[in-house]
Amino acid sequence: MTKELFPSDAEVSNADPEQQLLDVLRLNLVPGIGPRTYQMLLERFETPAGILAARIPQLQEVPNVGPKLAMSLITHGTEAAAREELEIARAAGVTLLVRDLEGYPSALTRIPDPPTVLYCLGTLLPSDQLAVAIVGSRHCTAYGRQTAFRLASELARAGVTVVSGLARGIDAEAHKGALEAGGRTIAVCATGLNTVYPPEHVELAKSVRDNGCLLTEAPMNQQPKSGLFPQRNRIISGLSMGVILIEAGRASGALHTARHAMEQNREVFAVPGRIDSEASFGCLDLIRDGATLIRNVDDVLSTLGPLVAPVQRTPAESVHRAAELQLSDQQRMILNLVTTEPIPVDDVLRTAGIEASRVLSTLTILEMKRLVRRLPGNFVQRY
Repeated sequence: MTKELFPSDAEVSNADPEQQLLDVLRLNLVPGIGPRTYQMLLERFETPAGILAARIPQLQEVPNVGPKLAMSLITHGTEAAAREELEIARAAGVTLLVRDLEGYPSALTRIPDPPTVLYCLGTLLPSDQLAVAIVGSRHCTAYGRQTAFRLASELARAGVTVVSGLARGIDAEAHKGALEAGGRTIAVCATGLNTVYPPEHVELAKSVRDNGCLLTEAPMNQQPKSGLFPQRNRIISGLSMGVILIEAGRASGALHTARHAMEQNREVFAVPGRIDSEASFGCLDLIRDGATLIRNVDDVLSTLGPLVAPVQRTPAESVHRAAELQLSDQQRMILNLVTTEPIPVDDVLRTAGIEASRVLSTLTILEMKRLVRRLPGNFVQRY
């Protein structure tokens, strides 16, 4: 590797953060450089600046980079275009989240093709790691709309962020249900954030922004294109612990989200519908093939496994498993006195500040829910 192509470690560490952001934007604006190609370019040239400094023959040494893409990188990936994009985003109040940098959703770093840049309008919180997606048909029945609204409301009341795609039908009802319950919701858009699609969801988009955020990997002025919708579905599933499908027919785009969820090792849930309703054929097929049939939120939260890392909801409360969101206030308080290292039960009794009988009965309930376990010597440990 030559110095003219690759900056030294000292040069990288001292680089202007604004310039680093512009370099990433330059690459993100090049047609044909998706997340996987970007990752291969990084593996070869180490930094975005290194990619931009490479010559065409060197770029063509990277798999999937032919003469046309190499030339496009030089002609489209201009600093002027990146600066204009950055100005447009900032004028709209949009925050740019760059992969591998602070603020980027950790859940997306664990999927095969995370977006290089996310445009965020609103606020993304650490607690949004406790997220479940709800997706389904745009042409849903009254049953589908009511079910999506109810499940989203119940999830939001449990403290779960509801993720969907701002589309007509099931997506819209999922966002509305979370908002009605006073919860948080995230809309993953296929268009740029200067365009709301469908246009009748402008007010809904504003409500989502104020109680969560709108996210997209598309440039600010990107208009709707059919190929972008299946592509954004991997972000919907990637942000979530699991995906709920409601009234997905066999040709429904929501099935793309289910497939992404399976590839990403996320749970897939399906709401059953009438066996003679084409609107539910895709959901029924998923259940037949192993997806979890659900009737309510308890079915969802009890099925989800342990989180990759605990989520700190408050200074006194961390969540290790989604099932903990179903607990009463007393159960949650006692659980948060138990650590992942064995501690004496007497320590829990002394710290709880309530009658010993209530603490012991609560520990028994938590043990039955498989959230804690008792150990020899009168010790207790959190799973």
